[in-house]
Amino acid sequence: MTRGGFSGLDACVHCGFCLQACPTFLATGDEADGPRGRIELMRAFERGELSSSDQGLVYHLDRCLGCRGCEPVCPSGVAYGDGLEEARARLVDARGVPRLAGLALSALTNPMTSRPVYALARLLRDSGLAGTLAGKGRFGFAMGMLAATGRTRADEGGRGRSGASSSDPVRLRPSSSAFLFRGCVMQGLFSHVHDATIGTLGVNGYEVREVSGQVCCGALHAHAGLREGARALARQNIAAFGSSTGPIVVNSAGCGAQLKAYGHLLDDAPEAVRFAARVRDVTELLTDRGPAPGAPLEVRVQYDAPCHLLHAQRIAEPPLAVLRAVPGADVRLTVDSAQCCGAAGLYSTLEPDLSRTVLATKVEGILADPPDILATANPGCVMQLGAGLRAAGAAIPVRHPVELLDQSYRAAGRYA
Repeated sequence: MTRGGFSGLDACVHCGFCLQACPTFLATGDEADGPRGRIELMRAFERGELSSSDQGLVYHLDRCLGCRGCEPVCPSGVAYGDGLEEARARLVDARGVPRLAGLALSALTNPMTSRPVYALARLLRDSGLAGTLAGKGRFGFAMGMLAATGRTRADEGGRGRSGASSSDPVRLRPSSSAFLFRGCVMQGLFSHVHDATIGTLGVNGYEVREVSGQVCCGALHAHAGLREGARALARQNIAAFGSSTGPIVVNSAGCGAQLKAYGHLLDDAPEAVRFAARVRDVTELLTDRGPAPGAPLEVRVQYDAPCHLLHAQRIAEPPLAVLRAVPGADVRLTVDSAQCCGAAGLYSTLEPDLSRTVLATKVEGILADPPDILATANPGCVMQLGAGLRAAGAAIPVRHPVELLDQSYRAAGRYA
């Protein structure tokens, strides 16, 4: 068997710089819940000193958020994320997918099951029942996550019945094309963010086009160890977008990180490398063109960076530039913006206790100087932070940066 992602761990020299960047180590103080300890477990697993049936190995690797916060601070350049995905893939090959993880994946990403799931979720959300039932317990937290996916009242004005902007944007420059990746969770629960993406890019000179035949990006599959499932989805997306040229725009940090990794996932196949090179986060495209300013919004905004935007894609400034294009907005980072909120794809469902422990530190920092709006650029983060703030009794909306820019543009009459 080839070493695969385990080779990315070879550079580790046990220096420990990663420990203070690891949310689970900070939460537990257990070396085996930090990157250095997990690397030793993975090395032992590769050498055959630990088997797939070792409960300690499985326990501590399952408790990793996969946030990759350890990678930017590592002086040796350890590719921890590659090693983790290799280990999880081998564990799944040997043990199968845990039942709860399999059910969650099917509910969120399989069109046959996800369509009715998302329809029911939107009904609960839009009726206000999810917000009413939101609370601190496991069920209440889940309802809080669902409630956080809705539009705020400020987002509802100027929208047609379809949810799209009520009319075409007034473009400031000759148009170029971008192709929208819709995804599964984003399309199912955050279609209003797609609307804001289309509108704001239109104002800044992009004509956003739809692409048929696209499917889930495969991020949740890759994180769960289902490598072949992730590869199959990657091939479908490459085929769907293959005949087009121009950037593929993504507004989900997790999807963007996965799409940009298609070359690595498919062993540097030329078509996968070309696809990955086209993928751009919406904030990257907007900052390429400015973005154009809108009308003033006198709001205090804190921005919390999604791990897969900051650590995996190394995108830090573009989301802040989008927020700062809103005149009057007082934009600041959360006090621990580089730390994970505990969402991490399916992690909040599979490891609820440790996920909430990680989140508690984040919420405490936000509420020390509460903003009017919390901004972040990943659906799981919106849901996790929104539920955590509701559980703490704080009515602070969590929104994608492009939603604020969209609101500013509508107030400025940018949509003719």
